[in-house]
Amino acid sequence: MNCVALQTLHDHLLTALESVPEETRRLFHGRGRCWQGLEQVTVDWLQGIVLVSLFKEPDPTHLDDLNAMLLALATSPAWQHSKAHTLAMQHRYLPQSLTQWLVGQPIDECTLTEGGLRYRIDLGKKQNNGLFLDMRYGRDWVRVNAKGKRVLNLFAYTCGFSVAAIAGGARHVVNLDMSRAALSRGRDNHRLNGHDLSQVSFLGHDLFKSWGKVINSGPYDLVIIDPPTFQKGSFLLTKDYQRVLRRLPELLAADGTVLACSNDPATGPDFLIDGVIREAPGLVFEARLDNPPEFPDIDPECGLKALIFKATAPGL
Repeated sequence: MNCVALQTLHDHLLTALESVPEETRRLFHGRGRCWQGLEQVTVDWLQGIVLVSLFKEPDPTHLDDLNAMLLALATSPAWQHSKAHTLAMQHRYLPQSLTQWLVGQPIDECTLTEGGLRYRIDLGKKQNNGLFLDMRYGRDWVRVNAKGKRVLNLFAYTCGFSVAAIAGGARHVVNLDMSRAALSRGRDNHRLNGHDLSQVSFLGHDLFKSWGKVINSGPYDLVIIDPPTFQKGSFLLTKDYQRVLRRLPELLAADGTVLACSNDPATGPDFLIDGVIREAPGLVFEARLDNPPEFPDIDPECGLKALIFKATAPGL
């Protein structure tokens, strides 16, 4: 992160702050490797909060320069025009993902909007705040395609897909995640949007120990698979994804649809396509969803993969 890179970041943020979006968005995505020296930096607009995330420890001198640049930016006319009130820096490379509050008071929680829907997020306490902004088009797709459907949301986290599905008219959504705290936040998100919780189920279980519960609640018209790349003791993408795909014939209705996702930069779309061909051959690949334009990547194969598969025959 040399002076040229810092100037690039400054100029990008200055332009972004002059016309900030009404809803939450990423303002700068260095992790797509489109800007040399900024590969470990992202900046998010959280509707008044500017959150800078560092994914690798910078040289102390460069960190001082970055802090100075950001503090100067917070005194600019563009900052005032944006109505930003808080500037935070999250050090994602540290074990507790320490958050520094550079401007404004620390904020534990806030509510964001995306597509007119509301989501409660955590700040300063966890590595991930509760809403993955790169999955915006995925949530949009679910909202459009969920009407009247019974939906299974695997690795549900804070239930963003579930909120989108119910908003789109889903008949029922079953959310499964081993983190009960994340599912509790999912309930909050549904309540924020005035949803009828009788249409939503929350299973706080390890998927691989709970197939019976999941299968007995089916069959499902839409299955969403959006796992972490790695979760210690519970999930390794390259080993365990195929175990999920293998169960799809037991989960899906005869004309069911699957949205299978991966955010692992080391695996391309073929990892999912080949896995489905091998483990659930009755499904055919239909399309890959675009990623939002604010997430440019020098290699599209390395960005988020959200792929749609469709059942072609009864029983797959």
